[in-house]
Amino acid sequence: MSEPESDSPSVRDLLRERDYVAFWISRWLGTLGTQIQSVAMGWQVYALSRQSLGVGASAFNVSLIGLVTFAPLLLLALPAGETADRHDRRAVLLAGYVGEIVAVGFLTAATALHFATIPLLLAVAVAFGVARAYFSPANTALGPMLVPRELLPRAIAFNSLAWQSASIIGPAIGGLLVAVSPSGAFAAALGLYLIAAVSLTFIRGNTRPTVQPGSRLALMKEGLAYVWTNRVVFGAISLDLAAVILGGATALLPAFAKDVLHLGAQGFGILRAAPALGATVVGLTLARAPIRRHAGMIMFAGVGVFGVATVVFGESTLLWLSVIALAVLGGADALSVFVRQTLVQLITPDAMRGRVGAVSGLFIGASNELGEFESGLVARFLGPVGAAVFGGVGAIVVTGAWAALFPALRKADRLE
Repeated sequence: MSEPESDSPSVRDLLRERDYVAFWISRWLGTLGTQIQSVAMGWQVYALSRQSLGVGASAFNVSLIGLVTFAPLLLLALPAGETADRHDRRAVLLAGYVGEIVAVGFLTAATALHFATIPLLLAVAVAFGVARAYFSPANTALGPMLVPRELLPRAIAFNSLAWQSASIIGPAIGGLLVAVSPSGAFAAALGLYLIAAVSLTFIRGNTRPTVQPGSRLALMKEGLAYVWTNRVVFGAISLDLAAVILGGATALLPAFAKDVLHLGAQGFGILRAAPALGATVVGLTLARAPIRRHAGMIMFAGVGVFGVATVVFGESTLLWLSVIALAVLGGADALSVFVRQTLVQLITPDAMRGRVGAVSGLFIGASNELGEFESGLVARFLGPVGAAVFGGVGAIVVTGAWAALFPALRKADRLE
C-alpha cells in the first residue's frame, strides 16, 4: 500500500465536494437504518414463530427474511440497472427511500398495534426488497458522478467505511432498541431513512446520466454483454461470487460460539463484531492512503489472506485467536472489495454504471445467500469446523484459479 503523495488528492479535497458529503451522509444513515431494521425483523419473526414452533423451525423462518428480500433483486436487477442509466439517479434513490419508508412505517404500525404475523412480515420484506433492487444500482452509480475522477479511489474507500461502521453500530443499537420495544426499533429505522432522504436533496450537481440510444431490452443486453466481455470487470465480479460462496464462515458463528468455543451470547456478539472491526480499520487506512500501484496483485493477496484467516478461525479453539482471525478475515475482504469496486468503477463508462452495478449487486447478493447455504450444507456433513476449513481452502484455490484465468485482472496496476 503506497503512502499518499504530496501532489495527490487528499481527504480534505474530498470533503470539499459538498454534493459527495451529502451523498455520504445519506449512505451512512440509510445503512444504519437497514442494520437496525434487519435486527428488529429477525427478532420479531423469531419471537412470533416461537409462540407455536420449535427452535429449529423458528430459526428457519428467520432465514426466510434474507431469501424473500433477495428474490426481487434476482428478478429486477437488470431493469433496475437500466433505470439507473436512463433516469436521474438522485430521483431513483429518493424513490427507493420512499419505498423503504413505506415498508418500515408499516412494520412500525403492525408491531405497535399487535397485528403483525409471519406472512405479513415476510410480505413487507418482499416489498422492501423491491425498493432495494432499484435503490442499489442507483446508489452505486451516483457516487462517482459527484467527485472528480482523481478522487474516486478515495471516495470508494469512504463509501466502504460508511457501510462497515454502520454495520458495527447498527446491530448494537438495534439490539438495545428491540430489548425496549420492537416497534421503537422500526421507528428509529424510519427516522433514519427520512433524514437520509432529506440529505439527498442537498445535492445540487447534475445527477442525470447521458442516456444511450436503444430500447430498454437493448440496453439491458448491452450491460450484460459489457460485463461478460470485459475480462477485468467479469473477473472482479465473479471472484467475489466464488470466494464468498466458499468462504462464508460468518454464517457459522452461532455454531462456533455455542458448540466449538463454548461461549454465551456475549461471546457471540464479540465474534459477530470482529470482521466488521477489521474491515473498518482497513477502510480508515484506505481512506487516508488509497492503493495506487499493483492493484491486481494486492486484490488477489487480499482474497488469499481471507482464505488463510478462515482456515485459522476454523481450527481455533481460543477466543482471542478466533477474534484475531475474524478481524483479519474482515480486513482482507475489505481490501479486496475496495480494489474490485475501484477497478470496476474506473473502467466502466458512466452511462453504463447502473447496469454494471446491478449485475455486481446481483452477484454479491447471490454470493451471500448461496454462501450461507453452502456453509450450512457442508457443516451438516463435516461439522462447523470442517465447513470453515473447507471454505477457507476453497477460497485459496479460487484465488490461484482466477489469477490464472484472468491475467488482465492480475496485472491491473494503477487505481487512477
